[in-house]
Amino acid sequence: MIKIKITYLITIIVSISLLVIGNNIAKNGMFSFQNPSQEIVRAKVQRVIEKIEPNFDFIEDFSDYETFSPLMQGDKIIFEALITNGSRKGEVVTAEQTFSPQLIDRTKEVGKGDKVLLFKSDIGWYFSGYARINALLVLGCLFVLCLIIFGGAKGFNTILSLGFTCTAVFAVFVPAILSGKNIYVMSIIVCVFVIAMMNLIVIGFNKKAAASMAGCAGGVLIAGIIAVVMDKALYLTGIIDEHSRYLINLPGDVQLNLNAVIFAGIIIGAMGAVMDVSISISSSLWEVKEKALNIKFKELLRSGFTIGRDIMGSMADTLILAYIGSSLTLVLLLTIFSTSLLGLFNSEMIAVEILQALAGSLGILFAMPLTALFCSIIYLKEKPVKQPEKLSD
Repeated sequence: MIKIKITYLITIIVSISLLVIGNNIAKNGMFSFQNPSQEIVRAKVQRVIEKIEPNFDFIEDFSDYETFSPLMQGDKIIFEALITNGSRKGEVVTAEQTFSPQLIDRTKEVGKGDKVLLFKSDIGWYFSGYARINALLVLGCLFVLCLIIFGGAKGFNTILSLGFTCTAVFAVFVPAILSGKNIYVMSIIVCVFVIAMMNLIVIGFNKKAAASMAGCAGGVLIAGIIAVVMDKALYLTGIIDEHSRYLINLPGDVQLNLNAVIFAGIIIGAMGAVMDVSISISSSLWEVKEKALNIKFKELLRSGFTIGRDIMGSMADTLILAYIGSSLTLVLLLTIFSTSLLGLFNSEMIAVEILQALAGSLGILFAMPLTALFCSIIYLKEKPVKQPEKLSD
């Protein structure tokens, strides 16, 4: 028990140290549009002062841009709000909520008691959006509570590993991309870290974790190889939507490799599902090995294949449905404006989504036999326990 606790603490300390070092290296030279002088605060609406609607009656010549352009913002609402955080906490300010003339993206009008975000420009305070973080924090706390209630110590370890995973992605991987680091290398490093960290924290320093890590690494490697090969075969440019166009036109010296971004998205997206499969098989085969002390290599391997087949259908569906759900708006839009199914599925946006789903699913499929193979090798390194011979009468 003492040995397990020591390895557990070492894993946590090493993970934190690697994340801190990685963040310091990654953010060196990072490009950012953030303006430190722009002040954003949380506030609570006290009252609505007035609503101003545009009046176009006095405009005779719409070619007069200087006259017409101020009214292109549509109507606006002037309101008072109490700042609830920061150095200005307790200060009441007058702010403005401006609407686009196109009602399609119109948000809810502010009202008394609404919690909002305000940003300060050179000429005053403006509505930035509704404060959504509080509701998300409540849902997050419920998620954490349920994990601890239903999972106990394992649930706590899951929360810990999830926190390290998010930190690795947002504090190391993303800054590394924006600072011009090699995206292929950084995505592989992050995957290796997450796979090792998650298995060691959730499972522990044992044979189950070793087999799971080996199987998961194999599945992610297969997904990565498929992504690289298909990137060439599909003649991908990496420009799949307006977000890609923004990234390719970033000012400064940083030039992003959009094809590498697609590669990173595929292996990081597949990693979670592949880890799930690898852990399920390694844990199941460990129980089989513990109950059947004299089980042979071929028998344990065959049991792994049988368990993998049962998992295969649901996990492949899970990954593909996750990608379909995340890109449903895009699919609907392209379906409306596409003249044929051939044109729809040939578009790069849809091709990349299909590539992500298929590469991830193939990673899962290969992770199953690989995990079963590694389990059979690692678990049966020791000689099987001999059953006591039955005494003859």
